[in-house]
Formats: sequence, C-alpha cells, structure tokens
Amino acid sequence: MSIGKNIETIKAGLPEGIKLIAVSKTQSIEVTHQAYQSGHRIFGENKAQEAATKASALPADIEWHFIGHLQTNKVKLIAPFVNTIHSVDSIKLLYEIDKEAKKNNRIIKCLLQFHIASEETKFGLDMQEAITFIESPEIKTFHNISITGVMGMATFSSDQNLVRREFKNLKEIFSWIKETYY
Repeated sequence: MSIGKNIETIKAGLPEGIKLIAVSKTQSIEVTHQAYQSGHRIFGENKAQEAATKASALPADIEWHFIGHLQTNKVKLIAPFVNTIHSVDSIKLLYEIDKEAKKNNRIIKCLLQFHIASEETKFGLDMQEAITFIESPEIKTFHNISITGVMGMATFSSDQNLVRREFKNLKEIFSWIKETYY
C-alpha cells in the first residue's frame, strides 16, 4: 500500500476532531515528502538534529511535533520551527524552551510528560513533581510557551487492562490539573 493510501485509510477510521501525527522518525526526507505530497501536514520526530534537517528540507507549512525525550542543549535546534513538544518533564527544560522560543519570536505548545508506566525506563513527572512544577513561581514568567495538555507512555505490554488503567490514570491527572490550575 502506498504511503498516501495508508494515511488515507488511517484518517478514515479516526473520529472527527482527532489529528493524525505521522511519525516520520527514521524515515528519509524523500519518504516524508511522499507523505506530504499525499496531503498530510503533521509530522512527529524524536531526534532534534533529524527534525531540524527535515524541517529545513521540506515545505514550511508542515506542523512539526517533537515526540522524543528532549535534552535542554537540543532545544535551540527545534525552536525555530516546532509546533508542539510532547515531552516536557522538568522546569529546567521548560525554561530552555521558553528562552529559545522567545529568541525566535514564537510560542511553542508543550505537553507535560507523566510517568504512568510500570517500567522504570520511561521518562516523566510523578504527581508531586507536577504539583511543584505547576505551582513554581518560574512558570508564571514563561510567556513563549503554552502548556496544552499531558502525555504519557504506557507499559509495553499485551495486557490491555494494564494499558487502559495507565491511560485512565493519565486522563485523571489531566482532569485534575485542568480543574485545579486552568
């Protein structure tokens, strides 16, 4: 099946209002461009250098999402073009995103990443860290970021009940943050 047909099939099965982020990580610029030519405009990358290379080589109307763990020293590579960073797990990282977004005269959307999996190898905040994070005085000084939601990686498991519980927990975290702080 062609890339365009595959994207079309996936989109046809999505409920209204849901956006598909085509994960282009490890794919060549040519393959990503094929998806673009089929009409898709939202792509996700997990490596800052690869994202920067693709963003400079592909059309400017692409909405780029950064979906991997992000080191503070890599923020400057993606700040000129990234729409949303899905992996904010520290105030230090948020500070760097705000600083680089300001340099580029932009507002970057951010998702707070929570550790919801039973695996210790996953990144993310726990609830107490999130409260400290959200209530910190520094967060009120950031004008070039917009916290738009939460993200979490479930345990890599075939146990659907476990995965559902973990995402249900993430939904409860999101609802609590939204009600309490926004």
